[in-house]
Amino acid sequence: MSAERGNGGGPAAMEKMQQIVGRARAAFRSGRSRPLEFRIQQLKALERMVQEKEKEILAALKADLNKCGHNAYSHEILGVLGELALTMEKLPSWAAPQPVKKNLLTMRDEAYIGYEPLGVVLVIGAWNYPFVLVMQPLIGAIAAGNAVVVKPSEVSENTARLVAELLPQYLDKDLYAVVTGGVPETTELLTQRFDHILYTGNTAVGKIVMAAAAKHLTPVTLELGGKSPCYIDKDCDLAVACRRITWGKYMNCGQTCIAPDYILCDPSIQGKVVENIKATLKEFYGEDVKSSPDYERIINQRHFRRVKSLLDGQKIAHGGETDEASCFIAPTILTDVSPESKVMEEEIFGPVLPIVPVRSVEEAIEFINLREKPLALYVFSNNKQLIKRVISETSSGGVTGNDVIMHFFLSTLPFGGVGHSGMGAYHGRHSFETFSHRRACLIKDLKMESANKMRYPPGSQKKVDWAKFFLLKRFNKARIGLFVLALLGLVAAVMIKSHQSVLKRKALLVVLAVQRLGWPSGW
Repeated sequence: MSAERGNGGGPAAMEKMQQIVGRARAAFRSGRSRPLEFRIQQLKALERMVQEKEKEILAALKADLNKCGHNAYSHEILGVLGELALTMEKLPSWAAPQPVKKNLLTMRDEAYIGYEPLGVVLVIGAWNYPFVLVMQPLIGAIAAGNAVVVKPSEVSENTARLVAELLPQYLDKDLYAVVTGGVPETTELLTQRFDHILYTGNTAVGKIVMAAAAKHLTPVTLELGGKSPCYIDKDCDLAVACRRITWGKYMNCGQTCIAPDYILCDPSIQGKVVENIKATLKEFYGEDVKSSPDYERIINQRHFRRVKSLLDGQKIAHGGETDEASCFIAPTILTDVSPESKVMEEEIFGPVLPIVPVRSVEEAIEFINLREKPLALYVFSNNKQLIKRVISETSSGGVTGNDVIMHFFLSTLPFGGVGHSGMGAYHGRHSFETFSHRRACLIKDLKMESANKMRYPPGSQKKVDWAKFFLLKRFNKARIGLFVLALLGLVAAVMIKSHQSVLKRKALLVVLAVQRLGWPSGW
């Protein structure tokens, strides 16, 4: 895989991007990415890279997000290795032609869905999980047989630099390319024609990506975000619920697209929720959160100032300590938050957890439905019927009941948004299908031409009647049984050509059966 860096905007940068995409397209057209053996070989090389360069990957994640080794491994490397293992095991069955049900007119034909690669695809990664959010889509694109241009986020610069350095050492340099750089490089890259674009990031940039793709009628998968709500029912084990919420909210310093963005609960349990979260924070990070090796930092000072500004005018029940020099913001809980406050206007993407009081599950559902559709939704209750009710009366990219984030880790579930939180999905087989074209294939032979007369001119009512029978299946099961018996009799008679008298009797039976059923005869 080749690594390229543009020189900002302008003709030179555009020419550079044209060359990168052009090389990838030429390599794709050579056909070498299509054989399953080649795809699996590339995936094995990727697995070898992750295993051999684990220390370098962990060091880059530490430099970008202050992730300690075991957190970085479990949050990012483990997910990549799991996706690789699953894909290499299942790819032959995923890529196999998928037979489909046939109708009466196509009973003798071969009909199936064939999976073919889309072509040259673009994967634009995100900075909050800078390794896994590039590698997982890349795995799916390679598995589907595509050429790929990878654009890591420049915000997580250490991981981006490492991806550009390592990938050329392991993967085909012509089929796959890495482009580094910032907004100018990405802007020029988006002027090129791709066959699919997968972007992970915020809604504002998602709109830019979609607008650029529309110029070439390029399909997109947008993994965006939004304010993922978390409703806690009064009938709930609060200690367990708050431990799980605390883990999901404050991991990666709150910089997780499917982290619980805010809590909805009855005012009567708000105080208990706060106390349980405080106790869990002490359990997880100790008395001094700032010195805990398990607590990350905000990615940069620009995002630090954005998150800190959300605390203005709020009632801080816990936390609130900040240090701009180290981009540290303590795990913070806000209580009695107004739905109209600034912290409720945008995705927080930081370690700040607002609690908004609601009096009932009906009010919680109404609150959720009055806002944009979130990427994830969480419900905690001992009453599974209540959980099912919230699921049925709301919309979100994904849902986890009585836990948070865990639907992301189940590769058989599609991961993606809906509405404002994105479109399309990936993970596991869903990644393979996202980067594949499901091609309708029907193979006939040149025999039995008489059966096609009903679709040839000149038209007649009898032909329409036969078409209804074959295509709409408007028949009585008892009648079709008699008809099949009659046909079997005719076939038997044809096979015994020497017995003319038998043939005549069978043919007469068929004619009588058809007449009794009242079906159209002839064309």
